[in-house]
Amino acid sequence: MNPKKLSAKVLICTLTCLVLGIASGIGTASSVKTWFPSIIKPSWNPPSWLFGPVWTMLYILMGIAIALIWHTPHPKQKTAIRLFIFQFCLNLAWSFIFFTQHQIGWAFVEITCIWIALIFTIFAFSAVNKNAAYLLLPYICWVSFAAILNGTIWYLNR
Repeated sequence: MNPKKLSAKVLICTLTCLVLGIASGIGTASSVKTWFPSIIKPSWNPPSWLFGPVWTMLYILMGIAIALIWHTPHPKQKTAIRLFIFQFCLNLAWSFIFFTQHQIGWAFVEITCIWIALIFTIFAFSAVNKNAAYLLLPYICWVSFAAILNGTIWYLNR
């Protein structure tokens, strides 16, 4: 394994994940400030300032993970990459559904799809590079929490 090539792949993948994640956040920023404060949330809803740092760290971990998959020759590499891209697109769509469209119920359905796709992605990553799979564990934990939060917000605002 060429460390310079791996470093370049990590940089490319991490920046791509961060830029797409930030773009998604910018696209929903107005609803986060106007609509979201007006809906009923559970007492255990995290403070708004926490989401930015958490997602930044998760996008960095995702970038490193997909770079490791890209860098590791394996017969299942393409499948793992396709699954990653699929779940990442679902991830980006969730913000639009929840914050822009205000479709809390559909967002819950969508985040459930993210969770399922992410489980498949973790298993596919594990077959190619176990370290890459491990890097996605904080992400699945956060998506699990976010799904419960989304479902609770949907229930409270029905």
